[in-house]
Order: sequence, then C-alpha cells, then structure tokens
Amino acid sequence: MSVPPAAVSAPTAAPAATEPAAAPARALEAREGGLRRTLGAGQITMIGLGGAIGTGLFLGSSIAIHYAGPAVLLSYLLAALITVVIVFSLSEMAVVHPVAGSFGSYAELYLGPLAGFLLRTTYAMGQVLVIGSEAVAVGTYASYWFPAAGPLPFALASIVLVAWLNSRPVARFASVETLLTALKVGAIVFFIAVGVVRLLGVSGTSPGFSNLTGLPGGFLPHGLGGVWMASLAALFSFFGIEFVVATAGEAADPGRAIPAALRTMALRLVLFYGLGIGVLVTLLPWTTTGAGTVAGSPFVQVCESVGIPGAATLMNGVVTIAALSAMNTSLYLSARMLFSLAKAGDAPALLGRLSDAAVPRNASLVIAGAALVAVLAAFATPSAYGVLFGIALFAGVFGWVMILLSHLGFRRAHAGRALALRMPLFPWLQWAALLVLGALVVTMAFDAEFWRIAPLTGLPWLALMAVIYRLRHRETP
Repeated sequence: MSVPPAAVSAPTAAPAATEPAAAPARALEAREGGLRRTLGAGQITMIGLGGAIGTGLFLGSSIAIHYAGPAVLLSYLLAALITVVIVFSLSEMAVVHPVAGSFGSYAELYLGPLAGFLLRTTYAMGQVLVIGSEAVAVGTYASYWFPAAGPLPFALASIVLVAWLNSRPVARFASVETLLTALKVGAIVFFIAVGVVRLLGVSGTSPGFSNLTGLPGGFLPHGLGGVWMASLAALFSFFGIEFVVATAGEAADPGRAIPAALRTMALRLVLFYGLGIGVLVTLLPWTTTGAGTVAGSPFVQVCESVGIPGAATLMNGVVTIAALSAMNTSLYLSARMLFSLAKAGDAPALLGRLSDAAVPRNASLVIAGAALVAVLAAFATPSAYGVLFGIALFAGVFGWVMILLSHLGFRRAHAGRALALRMPLFPWLQWAALLVLGALVVTMAFDAEFWRIAPLTGLPWLALMAVIYRLRHRETP
C-alpha cells in the first residue's frame, strides 16, 4: 500500500533524523493492505456519526444534567474542545498513514509495539462491551413492543444481524450504516426543531430562560464541581469520533476524505449535542429530567410538552435504531483492530485473513461471539454489566490519551518535514487535553456514585495485557 500523493510531505528529502521511522511505516502499511478502497467522504462521515451517536445522547444526557444542571452546557463545551484536539491529531496521522489499524497502528509506530498492543486489545475489548451494552438496550427497547418475548432474544438477534452486515462488502455495509445514521440524525434535527418551536411560543407558552437561571441554585446549582463531573458524561458522548480513522484502509482517497470527514463530523456533533442539550435544559426544569427508561428520557418529555402523540413509542424506535447503528460501527472498528493485531503477529493469523468480499470476516465473527458472551453475562448477573461498562468507558479515555501521545511522537519523527495538515498551537493543545483527560481519570477513581468502576476495572486490565505481551515476547530484546 502506498501513501497517496496528496498525503505525503513536500518533495524535499527528509532529514536523516526522520529516516528511522520511514521503514517501519512502509512495512506497517504493506502488511495491513488488501482491503478495498471504496468508501467516499460522505459514507465515512456517516460511519463516524453512527459510532458517536448512540443511546448516550437520547437517554444518557440526563446523567450529565443531574450532575451540573443548566451548566451542563459548559461540560459539553469542554468535551467538545478536547474532541477538536483529537480530530486534528488524528487527521495529521491518518493522511500520512491510511491503514486499517488506524490509531492502534500509530501507537505501535510512535510509542512502541507494547503500546500498540495495549491500545488495540483494550480498544477492541471496549468496543466488544459497547456492542454488548447496546445489544442489551436493543433487547430492552424491543420488549417494549413485544413484552411476552423478553429482551434476551432480541439482544442476541441484534448481534447476529450486525455480524452479518459486517460480513458484506464494505460498500454495502456503508450503505446500511448511512441509512441508519440518517434516521437518527433526522430524529435529532426534528427534536431540535420541535424545541425551538416550543421556545418561541408557537406551541404553548414559552418558558423563556427561566429554567436556566430561575431555579434554586441558578445556572450553577452544583458549582464548578458539578460541571466537572458532568464532563465525564459529556466526554463519553463524543467517544466514537475516532471511528472515522478506522476507515482509512478502505477510503477511496484517504488523504482528502479522512480530514474532511473528521472536520465535518466534529462540527455536526458539536451542533447536535450543543443545540440538543441546550433545548433540553432551556425547556425542562433540570430537576425533573428522568433517566434509565425511554419514557423517562428528557427527549420524550420535550416531545410530550408540545403535544406530540405517542412520544414514548416514537422515541423507542429512535433509540432502537441508534443502538443498532452504534453496534454496527463498533463491530466494524473492533474487527479492524483485531485484524491489525493479527497482522502484527499478536493474534492468530486466521484473524488477519480477508474474505472474498475483502473484509476481515473472521475477526468480525470473533468480536460478535465475544459480544454474545458479554450479553449473556449481563443478563446472568446484574454486577457484570457495571464491570463491562467500566472497561468500555476506560477504553475510550485510554484510547484518546494514546492518540494524543502518538501524535506527539508522530511530530517528533516528522520534525522538519512539510506535512499536508498541521494542527495549530502544537503541542500546547495536546498537553492541555492530556492534562484534562488525566484529571478526569483521577476524578473517576474517587467518585462514590458512578464512574469509579472505570479505573477500578481498566487499570487491572492494562496490567494483565502488559503481562501477556511480555510473556509472549519474553525472548524478544
């Protein structure tokens, strides 16, 4: 696999100091080749949005509002700023290295083989658990319509469905994902429009801005500490933007498509989340937003406030589509991570083979099988779900930290070269984002309510993976 002309640096010779990184990069690109480059920028953007917009927005937003009240807008702003740093960092590296292993491969190149192994295994496992948790959600939502069947059959069937979709040629997979994402994006736009109509007083009496400042505690009912805690939930909402880079190995023109898709997706996410959450906290008293069920979703409450009949049923369909879409893209990404692991020699070679459709079908089936086990564990014991969620959350934070560290290494290796893309204010923004992410992890560890399960499960997982890697490579210098 060669880097497209638009993606390489200026034609001047690279300084000698950068040459040691060139040969490993060419070898990595060659070993992860074979995928068909058929995805356009529009499809890549929709795949990324499909991964980033799951049930977290429709149901999980109430968690952030619970912590911060109206000031949750500041929490989402902080998360959005970190997301922008991630977008620029990924764009620079993806243009130079359009490979299937994406940021897992970047970690291997610029932080070392152990870092690449830890990131690939942790992120793949995290996505397995995301698939499992979204499948549980699908089962719960489907049983709303078919209560006699219970949620488990629908949860298992949803995993079989997305495994089949991921075994199809990538162009067909992308077409289905584009449709699913378009439906849930349409639902968000519809919701924002309904909220604006309500705020303008076209349908009923507008509350104005009384819910932002007129309730006990005002705009900051829980102070800046509440804003900080809500940032964890807000950050979780933006996880998935990195999915775009996983398509680099199958993009028709990665040098142009990946940066364009990342920028477009980041802008859309900021608008969707910013306007959506803004409508929520302006229309509804933050003290009344429910959580945990479709009927308790603040999105349902807004729709009911303007007299939309069957709001809960409508939202049930939307969150079911959102969960299926998130499962579909999570399986896509985790299968590419497993494929990349196999190509690096750290997973069975069978998982690095491509099917006649030029997709890593074996890797997809293994991920789907692991997700089935996660679903069964979640239904077997309630405590299992918390552990699964904790590792998934930790994997997202760990992934972003490693992306930023990889970008710092990338810039060192390419010092003096004219890159096609350059992030402004480097490296200050990277270090600032790393500081915030590190502080959030520490905050998780001391949270008494919800988030501490992430580091308590994630750190032992990393230690276990490091031991496995060292035992496997104990004869390697």
